Amino acid sequence: MDFKNLLYRIEQGIAVISFNRPKALNAMTLELMEELGQAFDAAAADAAVRAIVLTGEGRGFSTGADLAATSDKPPLDLQGRLDLGFVLDRYYNPLILKMRELPKPIISAVNGIAAGAGANLALMADLTVAARSASFLQAFVNVGLIPDAGGTWILPRAIGPQRAMGLALMGEKLSAEQAKEWGLIWSVVDDEQLMPTVLAMAKRLAEGPAVAIERIKRAIHAAAANELDKQLDLESDLQRDCGQSQDFMEGAMAFVQKRKPNFKGR
Repeated sequence: MDFKNLLYRIEQGIAVISFNRPKALNAMTLELMEELGQAFDAAAADAAVRAIVLTGEGRGFSTGADLAATSDKPPLDLQGRLDLGFVLDRYYNPLILKMRELPKPIISAVNGIAAGAGANLALMADLTVAARSASFLQAFVNVGLIPDAGGTWILPRAIGPQRAMGLALMGEKLSAEQAKEWGLIWSVVDDEQLMPTVLAMAKRLAEGPAVAIERIKRAIHAAAANELDKQLDLESDLQRDCGQSQDFMEGAMAFVQKRKPNFKGR
């Protein structure tokens, strides 16, 4: 697919989506957000795609919303006041929900700075891997805003309210190593190993049991809102689906025969 603000390619069952505004450190315009939603939709609909990688071209993942672009054509409410809530409702929030609901696993490969909505977009992936030189920044307070793009939801759940509050209130960079130590991201690798590592992970997922992977994602995300009894009921329902899949039969047979399973994603 051809996009103005993204690169999109498919290799070995993996859709690699890259922000492609390197001169602006991949700051996100509304057009870019629309294209990203279209790219996710394309990957979801393509049977050949079994995993998704999200990254940025150049020196950074994304510095968040392009404030200069917003100031050129600001969204206004009926009284003529600036309405950033409209931007979230129309562009950001549907994209975050799309990432959560997409049945295929998403890995973000964070190269360099991930700030503002860019940081929270990276953290909304199912797995986040950062280059050693990468950093995360809740930059919102520095311009008089609150964390958005799901930041106030994911941060306290991932690292607890004190650390989440500190990141949001102080607006200071968090190194990739510290983010890993806090449990905010999956892993940190040397800069030159970022894409090889992430692509290897994505390939492993692409070759895995798609029925189980989709339901693992659904169960883990549901757990944040469910009481234990509801989560146990959900586990029963999802495990029933997995047990009736061809992949489970293949996996069980491969286990007995002491060989590598050949999952078909069915």
